[in-house]
Parts: sequence; C-alpha cells; structure tokens
Amino acid sequence: MDFPINRIKGGVGAAKGFLTSAIACGIKNPAVERLDLALIHSETPCVSAGTFTTNRVKAAPVKMTQTHVRKGNLRAIVANSGNANACTGMQGIHDARAMADGVAKPLGLKRGEVGVCSTGVIGLPMPMMRIEPHFEKLIDGLARSKGDEVARAIMTSDTRPKELAISFDLGGTRVRLGGCVKGAGMICPSMATMLCFITTDVVISKEDLQRAVLEAVEESFNRITIDGDTSTNDTVLVLANGASGGRRLRRNGPRCRQFREALKWLMLELAKAIVRDGERVTKFVHVKVRGARTYLDAKKVAEAVCKSALVKSSWNGGDPNWGRVLHAVGYSRASIREELIDILYDGTPACTGGLQATTAMEKLRDIAAKPEFEIEIRLNQGSAEYDMYSSDFSPEYIDFNRSEYAYWKQARKDGLV
Repeated sequence: MDFPINRIKGGVGAAKGFLTSAIACGIKNPAVERLDLALIHSETPCVSAGTFTTNRVKAAPVKMTQTHVRKGNLRAIVANSGNANACTGMQGIHDARAMADGVAKPLGLKRGEVGVCSTGVIGLPMPMMRIEPHFEKLIDGLARSKGDEVARAIMTSDTRPKELAISFDLGGTRVRLGGCVKGAGMICPSMATMLCFITTDVVISKEDLQRAVLEAVEESFNRITIDGDTSTNDTVLVLANGASGGRRLRRNGPRCRQFREALKWLMLELAKAIVRDGERVTKFVHVKVRGARTYLDAKKVAEAVCKSALVKSSWNGGDPNWGRVLHAVGYSRASIREELIDILYDGTPACTGGLQATTAMEKLRDIAAKPEFEIEIRLNQGSAEYDMYSSDFSPEYIDFNRSEYAYWKQARKDGLV
C-alpha cells in the first residue's frame, strides 16, 4: 500500500462499536470442549456486503444469508463449526432460521439483520438441541476483547486461528479494519472454501461497500487454491457501522480508493494465511503469469498450473519439474506459443523459450525444497498478468481426508440420522 497502516490487536472485534463472543456447545462431539459457536454484533446499525459460494449446491445458511444481504443490512453474524448444515433440506432452512432468531430476539433485531454461517460436515442435520440452550450465554458474553475467540470458534481442520486487524488515517479520521477467516481444505477459486468475517468503522454506503468487497475478493480469495474443491458454504461478510465518525466516503473519491486498497490488502493477507494453513500442506507457492495476450489467458494459465495434481505433487517432493508446469500451461486453453515461454523459480530460469535452461538442476532443487517460493511464467505475447497462491499435495492430505465416518456415528447416537 502507498499509505501507512498499523497492525493492531482485536481481529474481527477491533473496529469501534463491534462486540464479539464465542462459546463451546459440543456441536461435533459433546465430549470435546472447544469453542464452536461465535457471535459478532454491532452496537449501532450497519451497512453490509458479501459474496457467497458459486457451487450450485448451497448450504441452508448460505441461501438465507444471501437473501438477508440482498434485501437489507446485517447487524450481527452467528457462526458455528462442526456442522455445515448443507444438504439438509427444509429442516436445514428451519435450523438456520432458528439460529438467526436465537440471537435476533434478545438483541432487539429482526431476523433479516442476522447473517448465519456454518462450516463442518456436509449432510448431517444440525444438533440444535446442543446449540439453542447456549444462545443466552453467547449473548451475555459479548465484549470488545474476544475477536480471537471468534477466529478459534469457526475452525474446522484449521491448525491455527487466522485473524488480522489494522488502523489507518482516512482523510484525517482514524479508522479500523479487522477480520478473521477459516479454511484449510476444499479451497478453490470462485470462491475459495472458507468463511471470512470483516468489520470496519468507516462511513460508507452499501453500494460502495459491495463494490469494494467484490473487487477485493476477486484479487484475494478468488486467487487461492489448495485442493481444487469449491464448497457449499463459502461466505465473505463485511459489516461497516460508521462508528469512527468523519465524512461518508464518496464513490471513486480518494478516500474511497484508499479504503478499497486497505480492504484488498487485508483480504489478501487473510487469503494467504489460508493457503499456508492448508490441510497437511508443506509448500506455499506464488504463481505469477506475465506477458499474456489477455487477462483471461493469464488467468487460465495460472489456474491450470495451480490446480494440477502433478505439479502440486512435484512441489511436495521439492522437484523443480518445469515440464509439468509447461504441460499445464499447454492444456489451459489459453492462447500460447510453446517456443516463447519462459519459466523461472524465484527469478532463476528453469525453462527458456520452451526448452531446458542452462541453470544447474541442483540450484533449482534448492529453491523447490524451500517451504515458500515463487514461479513466474512468462508467455511473452502481451502485457496481461495474473497472480495466484497455491500449495502442494502431500500423502498426509489423502490420509487426513479418507473418512468422516466418526461424525456419522455421533449423529446416530444423537438420533439425527
């Protein structure tokens, strides 16, 4: 960014006028004490914006929250981990409404002012008998210091909470942006499989906020992939309550552009954190496509390389197999000329003009053995470019995802299936 920012504490609760809370309900397993139900609430009315999964199979809370955001503005978000409430039919819709009502009524809100988000196992009914008794405790626990607890409560296969907050001057007014994400598996562009909640105290219109969110998501969460799967529950929600004071941001004005840049930076940092915490990943790889004829060609090449199981497997082995990268470029359906393509690992040539470069293989292997490195693909046909962030495939990833049978056994004990 071309303006200074300060990293601050508080995560999604860092912005003025927002309260957060999280508790343990035993949603996935009543015998395990871990935070799994979270609440974000603004003390004053908000404007809100969001993006949602492009999967045509959408979880019940996604369907409901999508409608709430389209028709009005959210003032609270209730989210759970352990159960996705996806592929659960009309009962799933009923349960999502019950979650919204469970926090709306005590907070003096309408159901349409509450966003509901769920993440976890697909296909199992929600164990509402373990959730509904805890709404009062959840609301009583609202405070300005629990943003980190929200980040932990929405974790599923994540190994660590992922949160970030910043403050910066916006036209003479100090404003704050804070957020948290969850995501480690089923991560793929359009959108990535994840939940993201961001709060800010800027004064902005709903239309300008939605425009800023769409732009930021396109350049952050839509640029990451771990395993190529797009979920049923992907949701990004941003709430702005104007508690910082100051003048309302003017569309396309310098303050509005500055806010969009800050939002984009925050989302990209959170998106990178998802890839780094991918399910059993060992590599974080930044793929840069340069010199494409069109933006779409650059995007096609980046996605083909980042999703290739062969390429990702070679990254796991520390193998600088530029041939696999080039073959993915070839089937990407982008307009390319093989004899013009250069491939570089951390700026070191691996392929020049579609052929093996003169770089010693040992030097390339040293680069590919690092936990983080960069691959630049130069198509040399134009000026369009595209960046993506990806990971390797590991044998442990397969072992980790072989079965979710234990969750179904618990559901049978609960009489849900």
